[in-house]
Amino acid sequence: MIVGTAGHIDHGKTTLTRALTGVHTDRLKEEQARGISIELGYAYLPLADGTVLGVIDVPGHEKFIRTMASGVTGIDFALLVVAADDGVMPQTHEHLAILQLLGVTRGAVALTKIDRADAARVAQVAADIEALLDGTSLAGSPIFPTAASVEHDPGVAALLAHLTQVSRGLPRRDERRLFRLGVDRVFTLSGQGTVVTGTALAGLAKVGDTLQLAPGGVEARVRSIHAQNRAADAGMAGQRLALNLAGIARERIERGNWIVAPELAQCSERLDVELTLLPDAGVHLKAWSPLHVHLGAAHQLARAVMLDGETLAPGQTARVQLVFDTPLHGVPGDRFVVRNAQATQTVGGGMVLDPFGPARKRRSPVRLAWLDALAAFIAHGDYAALLAQSALGLRESLLVRLSLLPASAIVLPPDTQRIALRANDALLLAPAALAALEQRVLAALEAFHARAPDEAGPELWRLKRIVDAEMEDALWSRLVEGLLARGEVQARGASLHLPTHSVELTPQEQAVAEPMLAALAQGRFDPPWTRDLARDFGLAEDETRRLLRKLAKAGQISQVVHDLFYHPAALAALAQLVHTLTQKAGQDEGLPPGSGAVGAAAFRDASGLGRKRAIQVLEFFDRVGYTRRVGNGHLLRPQALWSYTAALPNS
Repeated sequence: MIVGTAGHIDHGKTTLTRALTGVHTDRLKEEQARGISIELGYAYLPLADGTVLGVIDVPGHEKFIRTMASGVTGIDFALLVVAADDGVMPQTHEHLAILQLLGVTRGAVALTKIDRADAARVAQVAADIEALLDGTSLAGSPIFPTAASVEHDPGVAALLAHLTQVSRGLPRRDERRLFRLGVDRVFTLSGQGTVVTGTALAGLAKVGDTLQLAPGGVEARVRSIHAQNRAADAGMAGQRLALNLAGIARERIERGNWIVAPELAQCSERLDVELTLLPDAGVHLKAWSPLHVHLGAAHQLARAVMLDGETLAPGQTARVQLVFDTPLHGVPGDRFVVRNAQATQTVGGGMVLDPFGPARKRRSPVRLAWLDALAAFIAHGDYAALLAQSALGLRESLLVRLSLLPASAIVLPPDTQRIALRANDALLLAPAALAALEQRVLAALEAFHARAPDEAGPELWRLKRIVDAEMEDALWSRLVEGLLARGEVQARGASLHLPTHSVELTPQEQAVAEPMLAALAQGRFDPPWTRDLARDFGLAEDETRRLLRKLAKAGQISQVVHDLFYHPAALAALAQLVHTLTQKAGQDEGLPPGSGAVGAAAFRDASGLGRKRAIQVLEFFDRVGYTRRVGNGHLLRPQALWSYTAALPNS
């Protein structure tokens, strides 16, 4: 169990910690000279059952609130310290507020220095403490009168017995969660290298594990571990840990960073949170109000953007986006404290909802519904609520970061649809979301046909842009494949259309078109231009152009550039050539299959086309969404398929 002290300066926190554990936590010369705590102090006491009680001694001075807040983040038990001679003081109030804002619900009170006050004074201060705690999360906590400077003080003994009993009744931590530790101290040891200390808030780390710095993403290997001040092979949530890290310099790490499992390393400059202002906060928040934010051991200045309403008054709670200058690590459910713009007063705090807040549309109904779902997920672990609000699916990697659980430990509703993505990721959808997307596709086609009745329909990726440009390509392919398989959508050449829609040529037009189609097919990769077809078939050039464009609208041919049309069989062969070249480029560069880019020169050589024509064809593939331009190359879009498979004549 980790116990965190709290209370006003000079109320005896360090002396009490020493009486409980035998450890003097003021290790700095300045602390010893001035007689006050400046940095966090740590003490450990082995208990009779083999477990270790850890005590974090926090500074009480108002200048060190950041240090105090980082010290009590992740504690199991709060020990509020109030001196009998002084009674309740300003930092008693502020520290108690911080404990509540950080969600601490277990605690006790040490009424110290009773040897410096008479019985009436001790009774009065005890009554004041009970009144102070009334209505808070620590209401009803036991009060232990102590004289910690007196050897074998019975009050200290009773307090220690209580702490021992509470530690035995703590619920077990979920060790399936991924590891995260907030760094509150970093230093180097001669011959050992970089060492970080902090309280593990989740998961399990073992010697030899590879972890990452957040923010920063630098990888480090765990060389050795001290858990609760003892050498260990592993450290787990709820323990004070010292990790000796290999592969990372001490200069790369600072207080407020996190050491986490690689799956959790992504950070963001925007956190969507639920924020409560204290009744005596003395500030009204409005758009872009500055706040000092303390999350874990991190301290950063943020700007507040209202998500509910336009302002936030003292005593109120609302959803807010905190916008930082640099990325910050957080997970849903993390507690934090905010101080005013001058960092002189604690004004509120709250809970992280979404650690990856958007920069746009942050107040849209869809976005606010997602935050509602996250709140339900934090409270009840309701995965169904998250899936129900994920109209375009939920990436499994994001769900891992939101839940802190590895993918193998996440139990989803049994009817969840899973679509494989690259990099061992997957897209998760509720069946209702998939059905709703299919209806959007059908509605988009119906609207397209009404708007352009003389066209066969949009190409595959043009239709995707019409339905939702932000949709994952793999999801789009799954939608269209399902609709095609059931006959709800049909394909003609590169175009998609509803079964009830068709573009018909008149018998006279079809008679003229047949030999033109044969000529285009015969031309393979270098088909005749419009003027050549007009000359060969004795037609006016304008009439030939009109007929070719109608054929293109009907989906029987495709216009690559002005006055140059390709037979679909030729484009299918060229699309397959692009696919082959990207596969080869990926292998040559050691990339996953299909990840390589094809350049104009390679495509020119493989197709036998001139450079200008090769570029025109590649740009056509970009335009219809089969590939996308990246620098001087063209990448095959994930799950991109060219639907026309007929063989070319004489191929």
